[in-house]
Amino acid sequence: MNKKSLKIVIAVLVVAVLAVAAFAGYSYISADINGTQKGDAVDYTLVIEPQDFEYQVGQKLMNNGIVIDDSVWTMWLNKHYPDLTYINGEYYLNTNMSYEEIAQKLQNPDVSHQLVSVVIPEGYNAFDIAKTLSENGICEEADFYSAISTAEGYDYEWLADFPADNENIGFILEGFLFPATYDLGLNTPAKEVVDKMLDAFDSRLSDKMLSYCSENDMSLYEFITLCSIVQEEALTPDSAENIASVLVNRLNSGTKLQCDVTYFYAKALLDYGFSQQVYDSYYTYRCEGLPSGPITNSGMEVVNAVINHPETDYVFFFSDLEGEFHFASTSAEFESLKQQYPWK
Repeated sequence: MNKKSLKIVIAVLVVAVLAVAAFAGYSYISADINGTQKGDAVDYTLVIEPQDFEYQVGQKLMNNGIVIDDSVWTMWLNKHYPDLTYINGEYYLNTNMSYEEIAQKLQNPDVSHQLVSVVIPEGYNAFDIAKTLSENGICEEADFYSAISTAEGYDYEWLADFPADNENIGFILEGFLFPATYDLGLNTPAKEVVDKMLDAFDSRLSDKMLSYCSENDMSLYEFITLCSIVQEEALTPDSAENIASVLVNRLNSGTKLQCDVTYFYAKALLDYGFSQQVYDSYYTYRCEGLPSGPITNSGMEVVNAVINHPETDYVFFFSDLEGEFHFASTSAEFESLKQQYPWK
């Protein structure tokens, strides 16, 4: 065979090999697209988080054997489902699924983590928050209560100063679940939700707050407890400062706070299943000084009102039927004001 003939033979063989390889590659990719040659199915749960981009989803599918190549998957998806939008959630997949089956599945997560905007207003307590989260499909009430019953597992320095002897405390994290609007995923673990709320509080923990605690010989926990009572008692930001003044004066004089709002929270704890002892430690007609812990979650307006409360000699207050607050320094003045302004 001459050299020219040999070159032709070699060229034909190369073309044949390339054709066979191309056919094998095409067959391999086609089988992957159609889900027909993967052997025993292996299960995989794909989790799509808010921060995941399209290419990251493709890499997750490739790295776990759901598709053989993320570029092939992306090209196929862009051709057949150009408008597909990933929904945050969990998807139960297996290695024998066709691309069509995968695409259909990706439009209907088995566990949705789609973001929902949830408003937690100032003055919501643990029971209010748990109900709101449950109604919005974020987490179960029982799971939320469990997550706020311990400070373990949360990484904030100020938690180290929480009361060590907390047998009379209901929900230890009550008061620190900062009221705000949160974008939360459906079916989010309760501990993650609580951590977001604690982080929101942490971002607002200021030197002014810590200085007030230091100057008034209060722990941060006691300060937030005081704020929570003012939050529940005050009808307007303007009234909050004088109410804070009354409560501070009572604390300083050793007089019981005797705030009706603490009864309602103590009763809610009792109804939930906490002991009579816990109830008594929150109800300020029975306990000395501050209750065992916060009774709600305060907004920054009230927090600042407590910090900036005026120096007065008020020890009594009430609101009349028009919602106006009246303050008195003596019991005689208090009774006189009640006669002057109907309040029941």
